[in-house]
Amino acid sequence: MSDRLKNLSDAGVSIWLDDLSRERIESGNLAELIKQSSVVGVTTNPTIFAAAIANGERYDAQTRELAAKDTPVDRVIFELTTEDVRNACDVFAPVYQADPHDGRVSIEVAPTLARDTDATIAAARDLWGSVHRDNALIKIPATVEGLPAITDAIASGISVNVTLIFGIDRYRAVMDAYLTGLERALAQGGQVANVHSVASFFVSRVDTEIDKRLDAIGTDEALALKGKAAVANARLAYGAFEEVFGSERFETLKAAGANVQRPLWASTGVKDPAYSDTMYVADLVVDGCVNTMPEKTMQAFADHGEITGDTVSGRVAEAEALFAQLAEVGIDFDDVLVVLEDEGVDKFVKSWEELVETVEGQLEAVGK
Repeated sequence: MSDRLKNLSDAGVSIWLDDLSRERIESGNLAELIKQSSVVGVTTNPTIFAAAIANGERYDAQTRELAAKDTPVDRVIFELTTEDVRNACDVFAPVYQADPHDGRVSIEVAPTLARDTDATIAAARDLWGSVHRDNALIKIPATVEGLPAITDAIASGISVNVTLIFGIDRYRAVMDAYLTGLERALAQGGQVANVHSVASFFVSRVDTEIDKRLDAIGTDEALALKGKAAVANARLAYGAFEEVFGSERFETLKAAGANVQRPLWASTGVKDPAYSDTMYVADLVVDGCVNTMPEKTMQAFADHGEITGDTVSGRVAEAEALFAQLAEVGIDFDDVLVVLEDEGVDKFVKSWEELVETVEGQLEAVGK
């Protein structure tokens, strides 16, 4: 086992892999990552599935079967991906049984539904029922339209990975949606102890967008702030998390068995080669959070990542000062957030279209 990854795990960070394929599952690679790299969960998205299906012969037999039944392409995607998630959940079952916060495998509702509350609710229920594993997480985007769907899912006993969170105000709305769902479940006479959730707060894309704007401003003061906004933003998010889950409102729910909605640092692959390739891991170490990493980032941390203790708690004032400096040099962060969410939804939709094209090609290849 990598000592550096074990140290990260010992510091209270749950390490989730941002990748999944049938090859990983059936070859034993996923089980090996659990054993050797302290991996305790997996996240997926349409791009990940498109790459897996395009490069994996292990999907051919099921694709051929579905093609013979004249199955529509959307349903073929559904069947292929839920099969992988179901089997990955089984691989992670021992992890989940040891600690139900982990051993989790996420699957996303179709991104084309990101602005449609009712369709998102229906898709979340369909995915949850099909995967039929307690350690699954259904990914729902934190769009305005996604918030009521999050509440509905939680109230229905569906565990949720809330994705595409960029700003603190929206993050607070996500936490409120989660708590409201728990309250609704209890009001209906339901149980909440088995309902879990993570809130995926995106990191690297914040620096990518803000750095671009700082370069355009071009002053020494602006350029000195490059590469600092994303980590500061995540630290602000953690401050909001501590406030909400330390509140009387949550304490009441906790007494009824409710679980904390853990912060998950997403988009942790470093895009700018000028920065340390482990920055979004080492600078966001705090007990009780999740870091979902591409394998390349995980390998980089295993090789040379350094842990210097808790790098998140108690840093809110410092983060606020950084954002004040950004505003002073001309960064409109509210506009940044609008751009990031719109681009995020658009990227997810394009990924979905890529997945559809990939599966259509596979169906043609097997003779449909």
